[in-house]
Amino acid sequence: MLEHWRRQIDQIDEELLKLLNARMELALQIGRAKRAQRIPVYDKDREAQIIERLCAANRGPLDALAVQRIFSQIFAESRRLQEGFW
Repeated sequence: MLEHWRRQIDQIDEELLKLLNARMELALQIGRAKRAQRIPVYDKDREAQIIERLCAANRGPLDALAVQRIFSQIFAESRRLQEGFW
């Protein structure tokens, strides 16, 4: 039973990685557009809106703090890519 669950987690992890990379590709495009328009990479209000929306949509078992922490890290990596450190 444990191995079955671990295989399922492995599959989900691979899908998460695929989705995160797809998100980062879009973040890179957004970063290029921001640079061309001379818009700052960091948009505190936009990030807060996303976290608020995701917390409202969350059905658990993650709590709101976990959602905030996970997505704050995703945002940080997006900003890092947009700023050209990749």
